[in-house]
Amino acid sequence: MALYCIGDIQGCDRALGRLLDLIDFSASRDTAFLLGDLVNRGPDSAAVLRRCMMHGDALRPLLGNHDLHLLATAHGARKPSRRDTLANVLDAPDRDALLQWLRLQPLARQHDHGGKPLLMVHAGVLPSWTAAQTLDLADEVHRVLRSADLPAFLQQMYGNTPDHWDDSLTGPDRLRVVVNALTRLRFCSEQGVMDFESTESASAAPPGLMPWFDVPGRGTAQTLVAFGHWSTLGWLNRPHCLGLDTGCVWGGCLSAVRFGSSLDERELLQVHCEQSQAPGA
Repeated sequence: MALYCIGDIQGCDRALGRLLDLIDFSASRDTAFLLGDLVNRGPDSAAVLRRCMMHGDALRPLLGNHDLHLLATAHGARKPSRRDTLANVLDAPDRDALLQWLRLQPLARQHDHGGKPLLMVHAGVLPSWTAAQTLDLADEVHRVLRSADLPAFLQQMYGNTPDHWDDSLTGPDRLRVVVNALTRLRFCSEQGVMDFESTESASAAPPGLMPWFDVPGRGTAQTLVAFGHWSTLGWLNRPHCLGLDTGCVWGGCLSAVRFGSSLDERELLQVHCEQSQAPGA
């Protein structure tokens, strides 16, 4: 049995198929965690969702900001943007099944491998959160996604405030901070105040800000955190930090990491992708 993490797919089903062929993926033998943004911007989001559903528990996704955007668009909480490529899901004959499957996916996962935990999120983890707290907060959102409150939640999900965590937060504000951290975070202050303006590489942090994984003393510093979301960051391989968004939809690569007998043993496997979006277009 092999264990993998795979970065942002964003509707690039052909690239996903080639990557699974490259790694000789077997649903009866292997497990791959997909780090969010399964859909949007690429040419065939519906095929990505169908492929994931077909593989059952062998492909284990979590939700990214584009996946939540699909749910919000489907429920009328958000208008499609000019660059969206979600029509083949929204107009699909199996639309309801695809959306129902998507809403059942979590915002964070943890998997123990070789005696150590692997924490997986789409974007980032706030500095004050431990791995256990991250999973608990993600589950608060997940319970709402699975419930009859989903349409109301999606109406209140968007916004950049509050921009930091406070244990006393309740209601929509609390859930919005969790969603923003797990699906949108790149830079924050040392105190955990989030920035949502800059999408530059880690070396181009705005004044007073830093990549979330560089904040001193963060609560997940001794846990391996795997994430995607940050295509301008690209491949990042540190002892306790693994970035896997390598710009598939922008004409980069779709990347997988295969773990050996421990989380420290890592092999990068990639396929090049056809460009589906041009930066700034």
